[in-house]
Amino acid sequence: MRLTHLVASAGCASKLGQLQLSEVLSQIPKSKHPDLLVGFDNRDDAGVFRISDDLALVQTVDFFTPIVDDPYSYGAIAAANALSDVYAMGGRPITVLNLCCFSPAAAPPDVWAQILMGAYDKTTEAGAVVVGGHSIEDERPKFGLSVTGLVNPSKMFANTEAVPGDDIYLTKPLGTGILTTAAKNDACPPEALAAAIKAMSTLNADACAKGIAANVRCATDITGFSLAGHLLNVARASKVGIEIDTQSLPLLPNVQEMIELGHTTGGGARNRAFAGSALTFKEQVSEWLTDLVVDPQTSGGLALFSRIPIEGAAKIGTVVEGEAAIRVC
Repeated sequence: MRLTHLVASAGCASKLGQLQLSEVLSQIPKSKHPDLLVGFDNRDDAGVFRISDDLALVQTVDFFTPIVDDPYSYGAIAAANALSDVYAMGGRPITVLNLCCFSPAAAPPDVWAQILMGAYDKTTEAGAVVVGGHSIEDERPKFGLSVTGLVNPSKMFANTEAVPGDDIYLTKPLGTGILTTAAKNDACPPEALAAAIKAMSTLNADACAKGIAANVRCATDITGFSLAGHLLNVARASKVGIEIDTQSLPLLPNVQEMIELGHTTGGGARNRAFAGSALTFKEQVSEWLTDLVVDPQTSGGLALFSRIPIEGAAKIGTVVEGEAAIRVC
């Protein structure tokens, strides 16, 4: 049974692009409340609502179609991806709700059970509790979580807090969109796919803890809108420029090869279109790297903006004064 082929046979479902999302959100009134610390105004990773001076709720939701064929790995990746939004705010997840869009006729019950088991184990690893969920029948399988976490408002991360002079540290390698696309086309080397699954299944809890220890105040996780797209959201929210050093980007195995063989994504093209003229490349940047920085990631690492080096993370760029833009060198 190939879970990814269930999606292909029913028609591909993908995350709403940022251009479309902007058009939708522009028609919705912005929530206003003195205790709403983070809403959707700046496209941050999660919402934050203050309960008291030293306690706030972090809330997020994320789900997607199968990115790998192994059901247990799919569930673990989906959970790690959703939990990551809480870590991206400097928070600690406490409860989750499963979101299940499954067709009972498309696969036997143990396949769907393995997805839930992968998510359960990853949630337990995070120290959170599965408290329930909701399911609907859907020919295009989708799975994810709604996550609630806690954070101290005085220590939370926000994408509005980048300051010129900050260095940017990335805690996971890039290329998951490229490799999983290649895998769907039966072209990805097994060891490369295994490395991607391991990266996507890894919680960002340790990265979050390292950010808190370094007094980080700005962070974002790198997911569907790509490295360039998420950093551009930070640049616009913080009113700064960002420079990316492509020579320092951490990569999953075989990524360059897969890009050069044509295993890029429609999501990458949409991410590039969203950035528009705000994303520029120096002449010496190789063509494959221009595809990499707009590659949609699943359960990617945290980008931590810090004056203190983050152990185990790659320093990939810096914050500079100037217009809100991404310059790739």
